[in-house]
Amino acid sequence: SGRSQVAFVIGGPLGLSPEVLKRSNELWSFGSITLPHALAKVVLLEQLYRAAKIHRNEKYHW
Repeated sequence: SGRSQVAFVIGGPLGLSPEVLKRSNELWSFGSITLPHALAKVVLLEQLYRAAKIHRNEKYHW
């Protein structure tokens, strides 16, 4: 169909299972810190928003 699928998986405090890691084409990490799931979602969404703005040459920093 010419379309790609993207899924973001936020792991628990011990990370992701080996089975999930094997299925991954790309891995992102917020570093060695442990975040609550709700905060991890906000950080992820903010980074995606920032990347989209920069990709479109729109102002991100005012």
